[in-house]
Amino acid sequence: MAVTLTEAAARHVQKYLERRGKGVGLRLGVKTSGCSGMAYKLEFADAVNPDDKVWESCGVKVIVDEKSLPYLDGTELDYTREGLQEGFRFKNPNEKSRCGCGESFNV
Repeated sequence: MAVTLTEAAARHVQKYLERRGKGVGLRLGVKTSGCSGMAYKLEFADAVNPDDKVWESCGVKVIVDEKSLPYLDGTELDYTREGLQEGFRFKNPNEKSRCGCGESFNV
């Protein structure tokens, strides 16, 4: 499987990579946090590490470290705007539950 971006998410990432003037793609990961156990991490990647898995999605490199891959495999990352709120949304088939505040999840 893979980790993919929607066209809206890819456009948003490309725009920010251009503004930064550097970067090879978007790094996704998970960390232990929150009331449900895990939280998503997003950051711009300036390099690919030897243990990273890399996919190209809508023209953007998506980079995931080996430890995070079992939790993120099959995930689609979207970028949405609803009223005054905008941001990335994870559509993760591995999620079993999410905390009420939406900051953490459980697999």
